Amino acid sequence: MPKIKTNRAAAKRFKKTGTGKYVFSKSHANHILTKKTTKRKRTLRKSHIIDKTNVKELKLLLPNG
Repeated sequence: MPKIKTNRAAAKRFKKTGTGKYVFSKSHANHILTKKTTKRKRTLRKSHIIDKTNVKELKLLLPNG
């Protein structure tokens, strides 16, 4: 049985925590920030945990991480 390659695009976007959950950063936080509210920009700064409905698919993309 061959090894499963890691999806490099997913590896750059998601990191596994110590408890086995996956965290990611939200998009739309780089430019054209003047029209976005302060609350929205503050929320975009934080890292978020991926929903449990997507974990199964992410485990296939990141077999070693």
